[in-house]
Amino acid sequence: MYKKELNTAIWAANEAAKVIRTFAADESFKIEMKGKNDLVTSADLASEKIILEMIQKEFPGDQFLAEESNEYTTLPNGRVWIIDPIDGTTNFSHGFFPYCVSIALWEDGSPKVGIVLEISRNELFWAVEGEGAYLLDEKLQVSDESDSSKSLISTGFPYNRFDLIDNFLVLLKNLMQKTHGIRRPGAASYDLCCVAAGRVEGFFEYGLSPWDTAAASLIIKEAGGVVSDWNGGVDWLFGKRIIAGNKAISSFLKDEIQDVFTSSELTE
Repeated sequence: MYKKELNTAIWAANEAAKVIRTFAADESFKIEMKGKNDLVTSADLASEKIILEMIQKEFPGDQFLAEESNEYTTLPNGRVWIIDPIDGTTNFSHGFFPYCVSIALWEDGSPKVGIVLEISRNELFWAVEGEGAYLLDEKLQVSDESDSSKSLISTGFPYNRFDLIDNFLVLLKNLMQKTHGIRRPGAASYDLCCVAAGRVEGFFEYGLSPWDTAAASLIIKEAGGVVSDWNGGVDWLFGKRIIAGNKAISSFLKDEIQDVFTSSELTE
């Protein structure tokens, strides 16, 4: 089931990656600021155009939520493709890796297909609901490490909510003392796929959008992991706050976050 959708998403991601690599090779891209520390390049726009055109050709009746094209505040009913043409645009603009193409299909509020293509290493992570998660043809499984002191954690830094910096730094200080280390690759979809692959035990971040998490969250779930908001609930797709990992480390991260942030900061 969803074989055509999966193949179309992979096809579109690979074609978009060709365009992105062309821009990267000669640095022929323009950079515009959408907001504080929030940028878009001409490579984002060109790759998104290709992805939309290819999927629309195969599934003309479907809806789209794409980073550079349109936004919903809630997910509409029916089939919705959620697309990030370059997750890690700041990395890309500096010639720093990783950066990814992320494409997901959600249907009636539930993820059905998710693919993340990390461009520099050409790593294709993918999942279909009920069929497991894969890196190319290798089946993925989250880490079974339950000891936080032996766990590697990835995160992203707030880039426009500077009122949260002090609390975030306290959280980082605590986690540095209680875990095996903290990593910040700079592309949330890649962080989440590293959770699915067992490379890191957990991930948390504030300030994410649906296109950052829609594909990789399914990959984590199909790899045996869990995804939640900072309260342990399900409001993470539009709620901006996400925790992911195996069950034990996700619970550990939730407790650590709630020890630092106020109840309003967990939801506002």
